[in-house]
This record gives sequence, structure tokens and C-alpha cells, in this order.
Amino acid sequence: MRVLAAAAAIVAGLGASSCGGGSSSPTTPSAPNVVTITITRQDGEQSFSPNPASAGGQMVVFRNADSILHRVRLNDGSLDTGNIAPGATSAAVLMPALGTNYHCTIHTDMIGAVSGTTSGPPPCEGPYCAGQ
Repeated sequence: MRVLAAAAAIVAGLGASSCGGGSSSPTTPSAPNVVTITITRQDGEQSFSPNPASAGGQMVVFRNADSILHRVRLNDGSLDTGNIAPGATSAAVLMPALGTNYHCTIHTDMIGAVSGTTSGPPPCEGPYCAGQ
């Protein structure tokens, strides 16, 4: 029993000495800059805001401000947010530096674009771009 008490005292002492800094308030790491693209409604090119978003090469989240479920996928299929419930926000994803086009897989008339770091968005190609 004395061995257990001694071991507990040693562990407690090690834990206290490793805290360091002497500060009584913890610090919170800075959050990286993340661009938010809001899903506003099912309305073609007006479904996302901003559209196009100036976010090439940046982290982006999609916030669903609509009252129905959405799922965003890049037109080239390289990224899929998974389902985004009303009021929810997707995980942060890195957008291609040259820009990209995307759509809602549930409502395929909902389309959007991300501008590249040095230019506008690439031309939209494929079935999701009809009528643009």
C-alpha cells in the first residue's frame, strides 16, 4: 500500500512540474482563416454566397442556412462534403489553388465556383453547367 501511495505522489509531482509557465489562464491557439460559403437556397447560381468565392488555395466551410439537406461536391469529384443538415456547417476543406466548380449532389441545379489565387474560376464544364 505504501508503494502505491509513493508512486501516486511521484506521478502527481511530475504532473505539477510539467505544467510550467506559471500562468493561471490557459491560452487558446489562433484559429486559421477559413472562408465560409453559405448555402442559401435552391436557386441555380444564386444558391451559394458568395458565388464565385475568392478562396482558391484556402480552407473553406459550407454553412447550410437553408431549411433542407444539401451535399456539396467538386465537379471533378475530388471532394465531397457529405450531407450538411439545415443549420450545420461542413468540415473545413482545402480548395484547389487554381479554383474549381462545385454543385449540390442532391439538387444538381445548385452550382457554384471558387476563384483561383490569381484569376477567376475555371470555365464550368460538364452536366452541372448546362444553362450557364
